Amino acid sequence: MSAKPPNKLRVLLVDDSELVRVGLRSVLEGTDDIEVVAEAASVATAITTAAQCQPDVVLLDLRLPDGMGFDACRRILRNQPNSRILVLTSMDDAKLVDEAIRAGAHGYLLKEINAKTLINSILEVAAGKSVLDPTVTARVLQLVKANSTGPESTLDQLSPQEKRVLALIAEGHTNKEVAQELGLAEKTVKNYLSTVFEKLHVTRRSQAAVLYSQLKSRL
Repeated sequence: MSAKPPNKLRVLLVDDSELVRVGLRSVLEGTDDIEVVAEAASVATAITTAAQCQPDVVLLDLRLPDGMGFDACRRILRNQPNSRILVLTSMDDAKLVDEAIRAGAHGYLLKEINAKTLINSILEVAAGKSVLDPTVTARVLQLVKANSTGPESTLDQLSPQEKRVLALIAEGHTNKEVAQELGLAEKTVKNYLSTVFEKLHVTRRSQAAVLYSQLKSRL
């Protein structure tokens, strides 16, 4: 008897273009690690389909017929907090990247990427990491600087220990794992995260993690 194959990552495709969905399905189902479990072409359908199929990762376009992908992102994460959202779009405006992050997206990619990068990004996001297309990173950094009210960058406001906690969170570690790594109580880690969220003006771990990935070169 052959060994049971490992569980594949369950991916939901959300894009209003059937041609794009067909192409993505072809690329992703050519791997051993990913299974496309469903497709959606609108915000409303994405929300209901995600609730039905409980995907590990949602590959989400931003421009949809009945609204923006941000709306779908928020609703999906509210209903399925364990799902991971990876935006895949042709829109490279830094303000849209920022809004996607604040909606809870765990990554932001442009459709110009190659198949290997897409597959690796899905695997990284599923593993708890955050990804950001390098093409938009510089624009986002400029936006952060423009919105800054002081001479220091966002991460410069954090203490060394807060930066260490944030770095581990960005790598996908749980609070318990961070506590073990740094020799802290789990409650202490939660307190650090609350302070970090307040300083970064975010409400989700994913938002803090993506901001860290954007700005860590300044540490």
